[in-house]
Amino acid sequence: MADSAAKHETDELYQKAKRAKSDNENGGGEVGKEIECGNILSEFKTTKVLSDSAREKNIFIHGKLADQDAVIILEKTPIREDTLAELFTGSTLKLEMKNDIYSTYRLQAPPQLNEIKTTVVCPATEKHIKKYQRQESFLVEETGADYQSITLPYIQKQSFSVQWVYNILEKKAEADRIVFEDPDPTVGFLLLPDFKWDQKQIDDLYLIAITLQRGIRSLRDLTQEHLPLLQNIFQKGKEAILQRYQLPASKLRVYLHYQPSYYHLHVHFTKLGYEAPGCGVERAHLLADVIQNLQSDPEYYKTRTLYFPLRVDDGLLSKYKEAGRL
Repeated sequence: MADSAAKHETDELYQKAKRAKSDNENGGGEVGKEIECGNILSEFKTTKVLSDSAREKNIFIHGKLADQDAVIILEKTPIREDTLAELFTGSTLKLEMKNDIYSTYRLQAPPQLNEIKTTVVCPATEKHIKKYQRQESFLVEETGADYQSITLPYIQKQSFSVQWVYNILEKKAEADRIVFEDPDPTVGFLLLPDFKWDQKQIDDLYLIAITLQRGIRSLRDLTQEHLPLLQNIFQKGKEAILQRYQLPASKLRVYLHYQPSYYHLHVHFTKLGYEAPGCGVERAHLLADVIQNLQSDPEYYKTRTLYFPLRVDDGLLSKYKEAGRL
């Protein structure tokens, strides 16, 4: 959901692009999202490629947009089964090689089937730029005491803003994207698509449940008193996804991140089999396990030693090195 922050940070640029387009057309007509994005990207000046992945078919680029630092994320969208007939009949093929029963081609798909999902982070801070840059990582061992003496003070000092999360909760932003809502102030939550999912196919389904209750930063804050909240998210989140997307609970991976991308409790729902970023054992904690652990020990996450990866330039990693914990 960190991509949600990216979207909010580009709202002003989108509005500027819309106004510019309207001025050019003497105020006539509504500007579509595709036109807005096109106008914005035409202003982008590349500084350097932060990272790229041939396997995941994405690239992260740092540059300037309207004289402000920006990060552009380009990602090829998955091929959808319901578009195969159009893909086969509407494309052009250029033969590259043929040998016996094997042949390879360059396929030029129709424009509507050849989209690139684009995320714009602007203005991008140094933290954003470092986040997307390819870096070496280290596995941190955090005891309950380490959390209190190293991690928590760092989090509090950094004062990471979650105002964009509050905008969602207060329906000042993204209200039209809400898939399900439980308005209960104690156990309630909003369920909405993560920006990493383009919502055009179920194979890479990715939704986020954001708790209405504020002040719960992460896994470390959870105790037995939060069990009703967690159980409610687990049950109603799965039911909402079944009703909306016809995807049963047995096809879902439901988990929390530690460390999270932002410090307001949220739960990830992804399709089993989709290798979503951060779904590995170093960072993901299955919600079912979290619930069982708290049922067995109300203070489990207050005292448990947890492991998580940090990249080489992460400020928290520096704190662990200073404390002699790495």
